Amino acid sequence: MNWKNIEGLDGVESPGLLVDSEKIQQNIDRMIEIVGGAEHIDRLFPHVKTHKMPEVTRMQVDAGITKFKAATLSEAQMAAGAGASEVLIAHQLVGPKLDRLATLIEDFPNTKFAVLTDDPQAADAINEKCGDADAPLDVYIDIDCGMHRTGIPLGARSDALRAHIDSLSGLNFAGLHVYDGHLHDPDLQQRTDKVKEILGKVALHEKEHPSPRIIVGGSPTFGIWAAETSWHLSPGTTLLWDFGYGDAHPDLPMNIAAALISRVISKPGEGKVCIDLGHKSIAAEMQLEKRFQFPDLPDAQPIGQSEEHLVLQTPAAASMQVGDIVIAIPRHICPTVALHSHATVVSGGRVTGERWQVTARDR
Repeated sequence: MNWKNIEGLDGVESPGLLVDSEKIQQNIDRMIEIVGGAEHIDRLFPHVKTHKMPEVTRMQVDAGITKFKAATLSEAQMAAGAGASEVLIAHQLVGPKLDRLATLIEDFPNTKFAVLTDDPQAADAINEKCGDADAPLDVYIDIDCGMHRTGIPLGARSDALRAHIDSLSGLNFAGLHVYDGHLHDPDLQQRTDKVKEILGKVALHEKEHPSPRIIVGGSPTFGIWAAETSWHLSPGTTLLWDFGYGDAHPDLPMNIAAALISRVISKPGEGKVCIDLGHKSIAAEMQLEKRFQFPDLPDAQPIGQSEEHLVLQTPAAASMQVGDIVIAIPRHICPTVALHSHATVVSGGRVTGERWQVTARDR
């Protein structure tokens, strides 16, 4: 799709986030296909951190996907409000956040909330603030399978933590959370081999210590886990996709369903244009030249970026005018979405007039 040819872009303020609802629906359909079709849809436990929008969550609910993973309490609240039957907050909650979780549980009685833990003291705090002997809160043990960010290894520590959770009357051991966010290998076979290594360790442990449920993987390994196991799967970026994952993982047939609209605001010199796409509008955690692609300016080279400005060197500068639209595709869509208050919806090659609020931007 040529984003620049979308009818109605002249009336969209820049910089701004665009989402294509048709492409999102196609991505949802492909997620369902990857897990084996509608009869296996219960395996899907998608993450909402990428889009943070209730409309995208409702699209999934309408398709039969009702369980979701969240990174923040705001995301969990958004998902519950959009009709989620279950929400796993995949971030160990500490401090005042536990009070907020207790309120969420009260406010959304039709949603079953769950949390992660990798620490006995954290489990005690969760039990004290949110535990209920009559309706125990589901708790998953966060397993470190190689990312070394959070979690504990399978074995003596995880077994001891499980026993500790079982001793707390307000909590229920719900299973294992095995996130492999360190696996980004472009080579599919290498990625597959690494998944199988993790799978083997988990499967071996499960023979002696079976878990009620296992939730595995992220987006890059989604298809592999789907093919190799019957466990629950939690892709997230697959809803909107981006060129970072698209270029690295062509085995995942997702559509880029989000883009950014910007405009030329100045022509600071020969061969140069300045557009209103600063690092307050697009994820900036990687090197400057890796942050974006410009479909209509393939030869453009970034010179410098500040909060509200991006200077490009491009042979097309001579023919460009102040006010011209420039479409950008972000490398990393998840943090990019969080920089915008709303998304302008496009469908069928035109701006629909809808604006979807990014309601879960806050934590």
